[in-house]
This record gives sequence, C-alpha cells and structure tokens, in this order.
Amino acid sequence: MAFHSVSLGKPMNLRRVLWASAVMSAIGAAFPQTASALDLRQAYDAAYQNDAQIRASRAGAESSRERLPQAKSQLLPNVSFSAGRNYNDLTSHGRNVLGQPSTTESNYLSGNQTLSVRQPLYRPYQTAALRQAEAQVDDTNAALERDEQALLVRVGEAYFEALLAEDQLALVRAQKTTYTAQLDAARKGLIAGSGTRTDVDEAQARLDMTVAQELEAQQNQRFTRHRLEVLMGQSADDLASLPKGPFVAQDPVPASVDAWMERAEQNSPELQSLRAQLEAARQEVDKSKAGHLPTLDAVAQWARTNSDSVYSVNSRYDNKVIGLQLSVPLYGGGYVNSTVRQAVAAQERAQEALEATRRDLGVRVHREFRGVTEGVLRILALEQAVRSAELAVASNRRSFEGGMRTMIDVLNAEQQKTTALRDLAQARYLYLVSRLRLQSLAGDDRLANITSVNAWLLVP
Repeated sequence: MAFHSVSLGKPMNLRRVLWASAVMSAIGAAFPQTASALDLRQAYDAAYQNDAQIRASRAGAESSRERLPQAKSQLLPNVSFSAGRNYNDLTSHGRNVLGQPSTTESNYLSGNQTLSVRQPLYRPYQTAALRQAEAQVDDTNAALERDEQALLVRVGEAYFEALLAEDQLALVRAQKTTYTAQLDAARKGLIAGSGTRTDVDEAQARLDMTVAQELEAQQNQRFTRHRLEVLMGQSADDLASLPKGPFVAQDPVPASVDAWMERAEQNSPELQSLRAQLEAARQEVDKSKAGHLPTLDAVAQWARTNSDSVYSVNSRYDNKVIGLQLSVPLYGGGYVNSTVRQAVAAQERAQEALEATRRDLGVRVHREFRGVTEGVLRILALEQAVRSAELAVASNRRSFEGGMRTMIDVLNAEQQKTTALRDLAQARYLYLVSRLRLQSLAGDDRLANITSVNAWLLVP
C-alpha cells in the first residue's frame, strides 16, 4: 500500500480545528458531570440492609444463638405438675358367705395431683453440651462477621466494576468522536488533494470498529450497574467517581506482609469461625465420653391421691419424697465407644480444616498485599505512560501536518493513548479493591475500611 505525502497549506488549518474540537469533545465525554452521586459507603449501607444473602446470614445467626439458652436449660431445675380426675365403674364377681355366685357393681371418683422437682447435680454430658453451645455461638458470630466482610468486598467489586465500565464507555465514545473528526478531515483532505484514499479507508475502519466497541461497552455498563443495584436492592442513577487529577495511591500500613499475615491470623473472622468449630468438636468428644459416666440428680416430689368407694369413703393419701437419684451406665453394646471414635475423627477433620484455611489465608493476604504495593507502582507507571502517549499523539499530529507521518500513524497513536487510559483506570480500581480485600482478610473494622476507600471518590 502506497502513502502520499501531504503538502503544507490551508487544509492544515482545518485539520487543527477538527482535531482540537475532537479533543475537547473527548475530554467532555470522558469526564461527565453529575449533580448528585451514590458513593461507596452509601452503596454498602444499602446492601447491608437489603442484600438477601446477608439477611439470610443474620437470620441464621439469630437461630443458632438460641443453642446457648437451650443448653443452659438442661442444667437448671425441672419442675412439672400433673393432675387427674377419673370416674371408675367397678364390677366384682365372686361368691358370698354361702358359696353362691355374687356380682357387685360400684361407681366412684378418684383423683391425683403430683408436683415434681428435679435438679441436675452431676451431668457431664450436659456440661459438655453447654461448652459446645458456647463454642457454636462463637462460630455463628464469627461466620456472620465473615459474611459481612464478604459483603463489603462484593459491593466494592461491583461498585468499581460499574465505574470501570462507565470509564471504558466514555473512552470509547471519546475515541469515536476523535475518529469521526479524523475521518471527516481525511475526506476533506482527499477532496482537496492533500490526502489519500488509504487515510479515508483506515479512518473509516477504525470508526466502524469503535462503533462495535461502543455497543459492547454499553452492554457491559448496563450489566455492571444492574449487578450493583441487585446487591443494594435499589436503583443507582449516578455513582461517585475518582477525581480527574493525579491518583495518590498509598502503600499499606504496616508495610510488612508478615505483619499483615499476623493480623489476619489473630483477627480473621474466617479463622475465628474455624477455631470455634474445633472447640465445638472437642466438646463433642467429651459429650461422647460422658456416655460412660454416671449422673446424679436431686429429686423432690409431692403426690396426693383421693378416691370414693364402697370400702373407702372420701379417702386421701399424701406422699412426700426428697432424695438423690444416681444413674450408672453399665453396658450399651459398644455404642458409646463408637460415638467417641466418630467424634475424635471429626475433631481431627476440624483441626486439619483450620490448618488448611490458615495456610490459604496466608497466600491470599500475600496476594492482596502485593496487589496494593505493586498497584502503587503500576499506577505511577501508567500515569507516565498516559503522559507519554499524549505527547506521542501531539508529535504524530505535528509530523502528519509536516508530511513526516501518515494518518495511520496518528490513528495508532490515538489507539495507544486510549489503551493507556483504559489500563490506568483499571489499575486504579484494582488497587482500591485490593485494599478492601486486604483489610477484610485481616479482620479490620468494616466501617473504617469502607470509609478509607470511599475517601478516594469524588462526591459532588
């Protein structure tokens, strides 16, 4: 394909005007202004109230917390009262004093009232069950905190993906505006004799591709926005965006990955949940071993019975009992031994699950820590790449006007600039998400975490 040089003349002034107009339009499209916007903290608050998954977790936690009062009740006094009133129809068959057959029928009323009190004194099974219930409640609370931390990360990911989709759509539209202006300039240059048909075809091809990319970007923008709205349970018309100026990314504090891993091992709700599960498994072993141990209860009972009959008119009996009741298991067919072995195996499984999660948590903390620290360097490098791409665009335009470059060179420089802007936007959002993940893995305060990341956003 042959390229023709372009001579200097009046058509060059028209190109300058068109390119200047395209750049101003691109800037306006890339950074739209909004009157009001939803920030990350507001999005999280809405999701915390409306997200079905977190609401299910809270309801499940409320249900599981009832295990503790249920376990305590098994060690408290048990009081019961029973009463009955009966009508009796008695028919007696026998022989009288003369040896003759005799039948006697009598009808009478009888009743009884019983009040019983039982106080457990030594029940190792119920004692272990109480400690197990305490561990299970700790597990429940830690699991709820884990789910709430996960919600924070899910909202952050959805929020910044929606912002990235908006930025990509704005960049594509700005690129479309630039290519439209360049196509118009190429056509005018061809008519004026200072351009080539190749310039027109190349600009048209780039514009057509940008139109297709715009459709894809629009679809992605609608999808990511809808995903965020589903989490929040409400619509989100406008989102707070990052400021136009330089993005001041900060290294994590503390700056040591070992310090973050230590914080995660101490405060991670995921590990706290598994530690509580391990303690519950230990108590299950004690519960199973209690099947070999005796139980001792203090019992007290008051009973009253009364009846009317032919032989006992208006009789009443009062019986009062107080004492101790000892129950000693002797042989259960090996059931207790089997449950002990089962509980020991479950305890070992919980121990290994805790160790596996601890190691995996260290890997995830290390990854997110590097995502933050390397994100700072990547953002700085991409900001420099954007500046260099802008200079390259300006240089290619001037060289094109001087006849040293072709329209394809200018289009390639524009494409490189757009790619650098897209990569920079993606790096910024990935940096913020990595901060959210790192602090969440370390078990930091959720509101402080979301507030610190939200401070980067520009809220009109």
